[in-house]
Amino acid sequence: MAYDLNNRLVVGIASSALFDLKKSDKVFREQGVAMYRDYQERRADKPLKPGVAFPFVKRLLALNDLATKEDPLVEVIVLSKNSPDTGLRVMRSIQHHDLPITRAIFQQGRAPHEFMKALNMSLFLSGNEEDVYSATAAGLPAGRALKSTFVDDGDSELRIAFDFDSVLADDESERVMKTGDLHSFHEHERLNVATAHTPGPLQAFSQAINRIRAREEQERATNREYRIRLRVSIVTARNAPSHERAIRSIKEWGLLVNDAFFLGGIEKRKVLAVLRPHIFFDDQRDHLESASMVPCVHVPFGIANEATASAKTPG
Repeated sequence: MAYDLNNRLVVGIASSALFDLKKSDKVFREQGVAMYRDYQERRADKPLKPGVAFPFVKRLLALNDLATKEDPLVEVIVLSKNSPDTGLRVMRSIQHHDLPITRAIFQQGRAPHEFMKALNMSLFLSGNEEDVYSATAAGLPAGRALKSTFVDDGDSELRIAFDFDSVLADDESERVMKTGDLHSFHEHERLNVATAHTPGPLQAFSQAINRIRAREEQERATNREYRIRLRVSIVTARNAPSHERAIRSIKEWGLLVNDAFFLGGIEKRKVLAVLRPHIFFDDQRDHLESASMVPCVHVPFGIANEATASAKTPG
């Protein structure tokens, strides 16, 4: 019987997001493909160090202890531009770090995000900017893992934080803000408060996370000693009165969040430094570059990214 991915949270991850590839990338850029292949093959048994998305992936996969080995909640699949032989170091590093990742796609020189739909993936993470923009241009949920100084504290809790507009929701309201001003934005949200936002690029991912949260609640109902590990937060530049439509939309989508920060222009980094999420998704690079103390992912969707997207994608 075929292995069914339809009822699981499936995440595609490039080795550039999972591991620290600074040295490898330098060899590739400065010495070319042949030397890069030789470099990786000679170091096939030398484990790569954890990268930006490693703490998130490690904790996400740990939630599979809520299910059986034959029917896990989460599946993480490597999507790599490496050839199978140079990708051997990645798979051995995965084994070294005791990550339960067994499936991979290696396509030499090609970003394999075109297989996302076939594999029921609701998220693709990569450290390669062009690959992420290409996936987003194809209508796929993707994010670029940015450089971070985050030091993993080793706790078991998984903290996921989302921006709202152009991440969980589409960019309808952000377009009003970009083409008007703050007053017109608030007025637009007030007039449309009863109308839920159209879902954004990470809607399917957030819904899958929500299903895992529900499974945790079931576990706690039968095991009073079980401690909830998954915590979801919204960190947005919205403030009153535009907060209400966001809350109503989240409720209508059936999502449950633990925290909501409506900051109204306060720097997000100040909240993120205290919240310490293991991953934070935002569509605006300036919000992320100042918050490198936590693992950040740029979601290049919507009006804030249109000019850059046109330059990053062929056509």
